[in-house]
Amino acid sequence: MSFEKKIKEMGINIPEAPKPVAAYVSAVKIDNYIYTAGQIPFVDGELKYKGKLGKDLSIEEGYEAAKICAINCLGAIKSLIGSLDNIERVVKVTGFVNSAGGFNQQPKVVNGASEFLGQVFGETGSHARSAVGVNELPMDAAVEIEMIVKVKD
Repeated sequence: MSFEKKIKEMGINIPEAPKPVAAYVSAVKIDNYIYTAGQIPFVDGELKYKGKLGKDLSIEEGYEAAKICAINCLGAIKSLIGSLDNIERVVKVTGFVNSAGGFNQQPKVVNGASEFLGQVFGETGSHARSAVGVNELPMDAAVEIEMIVKVKD
């Protein structure tokens, strides 16, 4: 089954590449690799999850925020390659979690992105990953995710 079809069956709409909020582009393609900029949980132009995990938001809310960030990364990727069926492998996911002091469950939050990618891409979605706690993110976003994917020739 195609990745595009799988996403549609899951009821997910891959948005247009989010507009950058500063001086950068949403994604860059070099050879057969695409590097996304960090994506935050924007839905229809609005920041859906903001605040600190462990203070303002639950792990479950952070998990959903990470999933939205991954969806936005796919939008940035799709803007460069036309179809997600052109993805050969998800290589790396880096997650930044806006964390309150003492919060150390970043891996559980970033699982929102990783498990979503696994559902869509299967083995092709298995990736290396970092889940990092930070004390601030742009616009007080709860999570920021960036990805590296390898695409077909």
